[in-house]
Amino acid sequence: MKRTIENIEYQETTEALALFAKALGHPTRIAILQYLETEACCFTGDLVDVLPLAQSTVSQHLKELKKVGLIQGELKPPKIKYCINKEVWEQAKTLFAEFFDK
Repeated sequence: MKRTIENIEYQETTEALALFAKALGHPTRIAILQYLETEACCFTGDLVDVLPLAQSTVSQHLKELKKVGLIQGELKPPKIKYCINKEVWEQAKTLFAEFFDK
């Protein structure tokens, strides 16, 4: 298949949408994002206090959200402060809106 600008854009868009969907495919990750929307930023321990999960489990979910860029972490030794990456969050919202509005 010949690669054109349209094909490249389509591939990048669908791949990004699929990565965001996969990251949002677990209820705990959705809960983390909902919490971050209300609290702006938090530490892992803050999430452990509100979620019925072990710290290691919460950390794994944070890692997955960070991997796709939906959240970002700022090192505050000895902890990491997490918050929503607003630029990527807007990109994800736009991609989902376009997908569902077609």
